[in-house]
Amino acid sequence: MSADIPLNINIKEPRWDQSTFVGRASHFFTVTDPRNILLSDAQLENARKIVHDYRQGILAPGLTEDDLWRAKYIYDSAFHPDTGEKMVLIGRMSAQVPMNMTITGCMMTFYRTTPAVVFWQWINQSFNAIVNYTNRSGDAPITVSQLGTAYVSATTGAVATALGLNALTKHVSPLIGRFVPFAAVAAANCINIPLMRQRELKFGIPVTDENGNRLGESTKAAQQAITQVVISRILMAAPGMAIPPFIMNTLEKRAFLKRFPWMSAPIQVGLVGFCLVFATPLCCALFPQKSSMSVTRLEPELQAKIRENSPDLERVYFNKGL
Repeated sequence: MSADIPLNINIKEPRWDQSTFVGRASHFFTVTDPRNILLSDAQLENARKIVHDYRQGILAPGLTEDDLWRAKYIYDSAFHPDTGEKMVLIGRMSAQVPMNMTITGCMMTFYRTTPAVVFWQWINQSFNAIVNYTNRSGDAPITVSQLGTAYVSATTGAVATALGLNALTKHVSPLIGRFVPFAAVAAANCINIPLMRQRELKFGIPVTDENGNRLGESTKAAQQAITQVVISRILMAAPGMAIPPFIMNTLEKRAFLKRFPWMSAPIQVGLVGFCLVFATPLCCALFPQKSSMSVTRLEPELQAKIRENSPDLERVYFNKGL
């Protein structure tokens, strides 16, 4: 057995302090690292072996703490935390940037005609459904009915918003029309996420004390968690869908794109990708994964239960989701 590292490192938690924005950003830059989708099956299995062995007190010879953390993040990037199954490639967090940059770039390039709007909004919501299903909770699994309802509703909402705004902006500046896809994506997020998590809104999510002791389930905590996720998702899309329109509007007036109009889509995809590399982890880090709220904001019956068992407790904690 190697004595290079201690056996008491808590690899169930992130490596960095999650009470600070910098710590959360460092964590999510690692989680969303697109290079992880290029790893081979052998590399993924090796990372899983290192993590499983460490949890059983077995250390590979020469293993360092950096090696362990690298294996932990590779393992987390590819295997479901509850079931341990290997996740679908395009549903992994590490695939968010390359997939979103391609889909978003195309949505923003082909936004002028109704067939193009319908097609790319459908592609985007299909991708969102795969991501939501791939990253489903093992404690509260998404049923096929819930998944289908959220998928159809979000797709309908996104297409209706895009087509409606396209009609309204038909006779105004072309620059304004370029922001229609962002409005459609924002509307879809406001529909899709609450529908995907409707079970939490109805029955609540687990709340704990600071030490992780379960205190009950709260719908108020679920409302806060889902609101934070919606805000994060919309702001995540904002830079990639708000900055490129200004650049593309200028570039399309230049001789280069007039001569090579087919370059518009690759350039737009590249601009969106550059924005998403930073926006994805930074917006995931806006709110702590382990969120909290005051006991006084909980449902009266849960407040009473907590006051009876833990009269001095002032805040409860819960996993907000992604």
